Amino acid sequence: MVDVKQALVPDIGHEQVPVIEVLVKPGDTVAVDQGLVTLESDKATMELPAPFAGVVKEVKLKVGDEVSQGSVIALIETAADSGKAENDGKTTGKNAEASAPVTSSPAAAAAREVVVPDIGSDNVPVIELLVAVGASVRKDQGLVTLESDKATMEVPAPFDGVVKELKVKIGDTVSPGSLLALVEAAGEAAPQARTAAAVAEPAAVSASAPAPAEAAASKAVAAAAPVQAGPRPPFDARIVMPGDAPYASPAVRAFARELGVEIHQVKGSGRGGRIQREDVAAWVKHALAAGARPTEAGAGGQGNGLNLLPWPKVDFAKFGEVEEQPLSRIKKISGANLARNWAMIPHVTQHDEADITELEAFRKQLGAENKDLKVTPLVFQIKAVVAALKAFPTFNASLDASGEKLILKKYFHIGIAVDTPDGLVVPVIRDADQKGLLTLAAELGEISRKARDKKLGAAEMSGGCFSISSLGGIGGTGFTPIVNAPEVAILGVSKAQTKPVWNGKDFAPRLMLPLSLSYDHRVVDGAAAARFTAFLAAQLGDIRRLLL
Repeated sequence: MVDVKQALVPDIGHEQVPVIEVLVKPGDTVAVDQGLVTLESDKATMELPAPFAGVVKEVKLKVGDEVSQGSVIALIETAADSGKAENDGKTTGKNAEASAPVTSSPAAAAAREVVVPDIGSDNVPVIELLVAVGASVRKDQGLVTLESDKATMEVPAPFDGVVKELKVKIGDTVSPGSLLALVEAAGEAAPQARTAAAVAEPAAVSASAPAPAEAAASKAVAAAAPVQAGPRPPFDARIVMPGDAPYASPAVRAFARELGVEIHQVKGSGRGGRIQREDVAAWVKHALAAGARPTEAGAGGQGNGLNLLPWPKVDFAKFGEVEEQPLSRIKKISGANLARNWAMIPHVTQHDEADITELEAFRKQLGAENKDLKVTPLVFQIKAVVAALKAFPTFNASLDASGEKLILKKYFHIGIAVDTPDGLVVPVIRDADQKGLLTLAAELGEISRKARDKKLGAAEMSGGCFSISSLGGIGGTGFTPIVNAPEVAILGVSKAQTKPVWNGKDFAPRLMLPLSLSYDHRVVDGAAAARFTAFLAAQLGDIRRLLL
């Protein structure tokens, strides 16, 4: 014998919450606690689980419907014995216990306990406390934020009052019925607790009598805040979200706040225009790629969407003579990329020195033997970098778009920063591991010439694994180069200087080359960076190692 039972919306702490996704269809077999539909209020996105196992006979909701506690989700055909036991257990046990706050004692006057409602899961961690002891709270104001593997949700206050005591802390796990706080109700007395008896009890009907089942379902729906009848327009976030509220989950809102993004400015790519985490990240990338240009700020300086103060407006001409000069196209493009990379990559720079005394002597010898070819220190640095990348593959990698996977590259394309009259460009020498010093010298001279003549193509500036920025011909003792995304590290080289270096017996003059390695700390840690620069210095200190 089988029964057809109603799966009802439990106490979700809100009225008229929109359905954003239907997870099952008629004929599906569902297990206990399997998700049936997904709801999203302005405070939480949650899946409503099946209260018992069985086969879905009819789904009573569709995307865009609004539901409240007691609304019918679906009719589920289940075995009479187990179905009744499971349903009764849920109705009279956990749901009844968690349905509302109860008075702690007559002596406590209007102080009442606030407990976790039926959230569809057990042992859900507390990730945020939204109030403090002594705070005044309004009905439906969030008290704590919970986050399970299915939903991030705020637990609201069931009435107005003052928080007398918090019973949980961040990291605690709670279940339906767990005590959250003691709240002293405002006014004469706290409202009476709702009990499970006030909720329409699921009606069990025989599968052989479809007409009474439909009648019972209709009666239950009418008695328990029914969903709107009749045809609905196609799903639109404007229908289910109040006013101009952005259609996004609390977790996505929190992510936007962390990045300083006004979520109203983000366009959602999800169903019905729902804003997803990827949309927020893409908005930030677009803003930075556009140069993160300062804009007019409204009240509080929020107009640029990044929570930055507005760019200062100064009439420089009133202080003296000025001249306006437009930025070159290269500087506009590179400036936007540099701003994005600096803002989105956690930079750390490791400094070291390499003894290049013997290397420099050999370089001058090669130059004398190849007068028609300019052999610069950079070609030796390229070969040393390739050797270091082979020894430390993490540096020859990129994070994927999600930031959760590392893509290790098996090729060695080295980007070389070239200074031109119009700005900085980074052409790429491909397969540097397969080329000798003289070949690299010839290719480096060719791409440098093309860069200065503005003849580099897009293909010649893409595909780099690692970049080198050399200021050795100008000066300086060290600097912090900006990582060239999507690479994870860049080597800065400054001007070599002769210094007295202790050799174990006395101080000897040695030509020391300053190295500055900037790296993405999400991928590379400090110990790895120190090992990388030490290895690189050893390669440059004894060029025979490059033959190994």
